[in-house]
Amino acid sequence: MDSQLLCEFQSLAGSETGCCEGSSSQLELGGLGSGAPRPLSGHLYASSPRLHISLQRFKKKVDFNKTGDHLALSCDVAKEHDVQNTFEEIEKNLGRVNFLVNAAGINRDNLLVRTNTEDMLSQLHTNLLGSMLTCRAALKTMIKQQRGSIVNVGSVVGLKGNSGQSVYSASKGGLVGFSRALAKEVAKKKIRVNVVAPGFIHTDMTKDLNEELLKKNIPLGRFGDALDVAQAAVFLLESPYVTGHVLVVDGGLQLTM
Repeated sequence: MDSQLLCEFQSLAGSETGCCEGSSSQLELGGLGSGAPRPLSGHLYASSPRLHISLQRFKKKVDFNKTGDHLALSCDVAKEHDVQNTFEEIEKNLGRVNFLVNAAGINRDNLLVRTNTEDMLSQLHTNLLGSMLTCRAALKTMIKQQRGSIVNVGSVVGLKGNSGQSVYSASKGGLVGFSRALAKEVAKKKIRVNVVAPGFIHTDMTKDLNEELLKKNIPLGRFGDALDVAQAAVFLLESPYVTGHVLVVDGGLQLTM
């Protein structure tokens, strides 16, 4: 991509945001779940020399081992004040936001009757409210400049549902409804909104799953990687005549659900 890219990720550890610049455009990406942000931001960064990273908690030094300008901030996308401050800092240091990818995602697997209210709220706040807050913040600039592209990362579970993941399914299904409604709201402003819906992706969130057993239900016979999701996100960001679309990236898993 020959544009400035702002990527924001929300994972189990917190929120990570990256931004790279090639010209005058900027993209915002929000979390793929624990473990995914780093390789995803690496792929998006490869096409542009400027990167911004924001983490709710810094577990280790951020080092992309590349040349270019870097900016590290702390942000929790589920907190309105954090989001607003982060966008102000990003625009101050890196310029306008033209693209947004929200990949926020945490999961607390459990049957609904065994799920406590705190776990319900944490999933809804991170997976849905966080994306709403970052979308709203990005739109303030996008509407003024009459251009922009947003990709929200959902889940195939948000489309099909899954036992033991009723709250997670609701949060990701809600993200689809939100994205389609928003696509209608901002289309006349030349702003596009789409969704990527991954299946099983190699992240910290899935590392303890029985991969050998689960991949038997995936027609392509493997888990996906963050790169698979990143490529789909970039495709939607760069497709000028696509809006309100849900692109499933699951190796065919939905065919067996």
